[in-house]
Amino acid sequence: MIDPALFDAVRGSVLLHGMDDADLTRLASVCEERQMAEGTTVFIENMAGEALFLIRKGTIRISKMFAEGDEQQLVVLGPAELLGEMAVIDGLHRTATARVVENADLISLKKKDFEVLCQDHPALALKLVLNMVRVFSRRVRDSNNEYRDMLIWSTQSN
Repeated sequence: MIDPALFDAVRGSVLLHGMDDADLTRLASVCEERQMAEGTTVFIENMAGEALFLIRKGTIRISKMFAEGDEQQLVVLGPAELLGEMAVIDGLHRTATARVVENADLISLKKKDFEVLCQDHPALALKLVLNMVRVFSRRVRDSNNEYRDMLIWSTQSN
């Protein structure tokens, strides 16, 4: 359980879109705070996913291994951004690695606590799921645009 005031710094987060103070109080009752130092690993690609994280402060680098020893940065996330959200939806292994670039304060929501929230407060859980879908959708659109740009560049350079 965290103090609902911890959400104040990230009220603009997509994850919290459409939530009132009562929603945030309920959400805070199932969340935890984690403070992580620069260089710390939040999670590693292929490990079991058990929680999502909302960044309150700091930056997190998301990367993926493409070949043995070849780790490529995908994105750097900052305050009010979300990572690891697929873990609470599907519970499958992590698809990337997340490392702290700048000391970070994170708010975490574990899959088991999300499931309790779904049973006890379905309207709030629905808001969370819809907000996570907004994040997925934006990321897919961004990826599609990057892929399109890459294809255009590769055809022009031939």
